[in-house]
Amino acid sequence: MDLARRLHAGERPVGGWCSVPSPTVAEALSTAAFDFVTVDTEHAPTTTESVENMVRAVDAAPGDTETVVRVAENDPVRIKRVLDAGPAGLMAPQVNSAAEAAALVEACRYPPQVDGDGESAGTGRRGVAASRASDYGRRLDEYVRHDSFSIAVIAQIETERAVAAAGEIAAVDGIDALFVGPADLSASMGRFRAFDDPAVREAIDATVAAGDEAGVPVGTLATSEARIDAWLEAGFDFLIVGTDVGFLSTGADRAIERYHDRR
Repeated sequence: MDLARRLHAGERPVGGWCSVPSPTVAEALSTAAFDFVTVDTEHAPTTTESVENMVRAVDAAPGDTETVVRVAENDPVRIKRVLDAGPAGLMAPQVNSAAEAAALVEACRYPPQVDGDGESAGTGRRGVAASRASDYGRRLDEYVRHDSFSIAVIAQIETERAVAAAGEIAAVDGIDALFVGPADLSASMGRFRAFDDPAVREAIDATVAAGDEAGVPVGTLATSEARIDAWLEAGFDFLIVGTDVGFLSTGADRAIERYHDRR
């Protein structure tokens, strides 16, 4: 699991997004050499079984692409079921305070929470069981004591309240990155998709600055080439540069337009 290490090392990984609950789609995106692919379970009909099969497909694909899973909510039951599938990272939506960020980290850690050197680091809430993540129990001791600390824990910033608390959220031990949800953030401000509105840009700039001050990378989602440029210019540390559905729709539109232009 290299994603957490790469984020802490200041690298700028690039990701893709899977809304279609299909191992084939996840595997196909992995062949595009993304550093990671995010499997969505919040706004997609993705089951726990689908998550495991998609993580398995990404792991089996050529290359070094890893999987992040976006859970439907910051809930320890949902989180432990996803983590048992063995993804490299977990993203939770609507993290609005340091307390909620701490709860997210606790849901990703086993009790008692210890680091890779066996030092106590608080209390975890994740239930212990043999699963795919630990090679079905064959590596359970190693996974609990060491590998589980390699999971990248990503908190989404999607409201004005979260923006105001971004520095405190980033400072929570175990939070590896912040991720601005641009659609939800702009909607919460009454400026849906007005990403260049001064108030929205101020909120984004404040979040990026809070991450920089805490030494925690901040990412977001770009759905066009122009938006990739704009978000990089805004100072984001890493991006998800498109979605499976977006790639499909854009490719279809371009092909149809080309066809009509050449008739």
